[in-house]
Amino acid sequence: MGLSQFSDKIRKNFEKGKPLHCFSSLFDAVDTFLLTPKTVTTTGSHIRDAVDLKRIMITVMIALCPALLFGLWDTGYQHYLALGQACSIWTCFSYGFLKWLPLVIVTYVSGLAVEVGFAQWRGKQVEEGFFVTGFLIPMIMPPDIPLWIVSVATIFSVVFAKEVFGGTGYNFLNPALMTRAFVFFAYPSVISGNSVWVSGSPEAITGATPLAQLMNGGEQTASFLNMFIGTIPGCIGETSKIAILIGAALLLFTQVASWRIMLSVIAGGFLTGSLFYGIGLCPINGWQHLLMGGFLFGAVFMATDPVTATHTQSGKYIYGLLIGILAIIIRVINKGYPEGMMLAILLMNIFAPLIDYCVIQIKIKKRKKNILLHKTQVFNNINKPK
Repeated sequence: MGLSQFSDKIRKNFEKGKPLHCFSSLFDAVDTFLLTPKTVTTTGSHIRDAVDLKRIMITVMIALCPALLFGLWDTGYQHYLALGQACSIWTCFSYGFLKWLPLVIVTYVSGLAVEVGFAQWRGKQVEEGFFVTGFLIPMIMPPDIPLWIVSVATIFSVVFAKEVFGGTGYNFLNPALMTRAFVFFAYPSVISGNSVWVSGSPEAITGATPLAQLMNGGEQTASFLNMFIGTIPGCIGETSKIAILIGAALLLFTQVASWRIMLSVIAGGFLTGSLFYGIGLCPINGWQHLLMGGFLFGAVFMATDPVTATHTQSGKYIYGLLIGILAIIIRVINKGYPEGMMLAILLMNIFAPLIDYCVIQIKIKKRKKNILLHKTQVFNNINKPK
């Protein structure tokens, strides 16, 4: 019996009035994730396309895989490097995978439990948005963070950054970043400092990231090649810039992410970093800022979130440019928090609707002005003496 036939056979047990109806939202979520949805449009003025929310989410998850796979290896590599032990590629990858797997399980169990509960309470289907959120959260967390903190942070984010506003498509804050922000402000010791980025690092050995070293007055120990390839301490998803660029290429090729936002974030960060470097306020120049910390990862996968970002074409340039500028300003001004990408994106999430509103109002006024000018010209031509 095929998977589709098995789904059709047990579906009746989840219908209203049946014993398993209380799990209907969970069944529908799993069914639509594995199979083509049973409900399709047949009439009306709809755009029929093979791409839906599920396919978009899957595309984003595939784009994240290069950064994830490299990050798993790097987690093990940094661990054994700190211990002074040589290890094979498979050994490093296995260590990183075993650190990542519990984070993923805890994130999905905690987040989906809330999502399914709210969907069942509302009598609606479970949206696919959390599949990407749950994939992102472990990639922006330290490898040794306590699992109960991840669970609490995920539940807080899903409830207060998403579900209270109506669920997927109605939230104005990025849920994955809200999870990290909750951990940063509620439990700063597990996500800040030099000892949290290398799993199992002895206390005598620092695991500081290159960004933290330079911003705190230290010497640069990582080369350009190390930072570009990703053999440096950091979150699982942020270390390899090559892997992030591969994911960016896939998102741009499939038109899932906006190139306007990506480009403007990078431009804003590069110009601001170059300015601070030029006037002597920062030891890091513009291009180095792009390779350090989570700047590039945030520009590609976080800032381009289609729900929380701006929607107007002009607004995307403004939105991205301000994210890049604010991220570098936070890095330079706040010495205690050298990574400013998270706060910059969350702040601009709040202002995204205002940016779109201002852009639309300017275009409306410009269009009205052009119409009035056209009417004046027509009137003058009619009344022009012959």
